[in-house]
Amino acid sequence: MNSKESTTEILTPVGCKSSTLPADSSQFSYTQTRIQSTQRKHLHENRIITGFKPGEWLESYKMLRTRCLRLMGAMNWNTLAITSPSNQTGNSLTAANLAISISMELDRSVLLVDANFQNPSICKLFGIQAETGLGDYLLNDTPLNELLINPDLDRLVILPAGKEMLNSTEMLRSPKMIRLVNELKNRYPSRIIIFDLPPLLSQADTLGFSPYVDCVLLVVEEGHTKIEDLEHAASLLKEVNLLGTVLNKSSDNKIKYKAN
Repeated sequence: MNSKESTTEILTPVGCKSSTLPADSSQFSYTQTRIQSTQRKHLHENRIITGFKPGEWLESYKMLRTRCLRLMGAMNWNTLAITSPSNQTGNSLTAANLAISISMELDRSVLLVDANFQNPSICKLFGIQAETGLGDYLLNDTPLNELLINPDLDRLVILPAGKEMLNSTEMLRSPKMIRLVNELKNRYPSRIIIFDLPPLLSQADTLGFSPYVDCVLLVVEEGHTKIEDLEHAASLLKEVNLLGTVLNKSSDNKIKYKAN
């Protein structure tokens, strides 16, 4: 897959050097961030919304975007973790499509962080290649500007998971990771940072990391997620800001959101 290079500062609109975005920030270009083109066929096969024509699938994510941004904006939040009670519920797909949907807003930019070190999925969903990522930053001090990838979509940048870590729970709670989250939160006021995390009930990573983000979105699957698992997950998240619950793979081919 071919990559393209262009020029200016990471995630900064053309002509803007301050941390405050101009009213019209629809034009972005990238210098230190690699740009990798995506293929529509691959996006379609993986149910990424940019691989589809406008319709109910896209509109359902736009509705999810609107509700999330409204609630987050009211609380001045800009960091969101997305998880699920168990495997195979589609939380990585939800994270990717919500990130794309938010990036369609002309006054928003999005950083999508793959923080699932045991089963990273974001790059696979987009069909992009990444040999390094967040794990390399945490373990080897690899500069962030060498890790970020723009999937050839305006206002969206991906931080891959990168190096696999056996001690991922501890690293996600480390002072270095906490400093990174705080830096990302404060660098650009209009940027939303989405962390794709492992299932809550199968790995300790999400429970350990969730207190360091503003809020958490819980993805459940119709006909698959057990009520007792959902209740258990909700109880584990009782001390964090649960933004709401997304019902994925619903029978009417829409996603549904319920505020907490």
